[in-house]
Amino acid sequence: MAAAAAAAKRKPVFVKVDQLKPGTGGHTLVAKVLSSKTVVQKGRAAAGAGAGAGPAARPTRIAECLIGDETGCILFTARNEQVDLMKADSTVIIRNAKIDMFKGSMRLAVDKWGRIEVTEPASFNVKEDNNLSLVEYELVNVEG
Repeated sequence: MAAAAAAAKRKPVFVKVDQLKPGTGGHTLVAKVLSSKTVVQKGRAAAGAGAGAGPAARPTRIAECLIGDETGCILFTARNEQVDLMKADSTVIIRNAKIDMFKGSMRLAVDKWGRIEVTEPASFNVKEDNNLSLVEYELVNVEG
């Protein structure tokens, strides 16, 4: 019975930024936030009391954050409350992240199954000259 319990709670395997590939997910990594830029800020707060409390009533915030470790950096798409955690100069543990493709380049993102935690400042220096989000990928359809 103990073996089954141990198997269910695997230790996370931490990956480095330069190991991230298109179309992959389940990544856990420690990264420093280099910068954070809000790209979308939509709010329905000004709609007045007549607005319902449906999904349209929730404000939407999206920020593009450049994060990285000693192997490279990548753009992370932070949504809503994630934006508050992804402050420049903080170190975060990103759990169960996935790679989204945006205009042919990779973005790291965390959906409802993942988690972001602010942690102790990391001792590494980010390798800024290896930005994985600057690599453009081309979708190739293979005829079968």
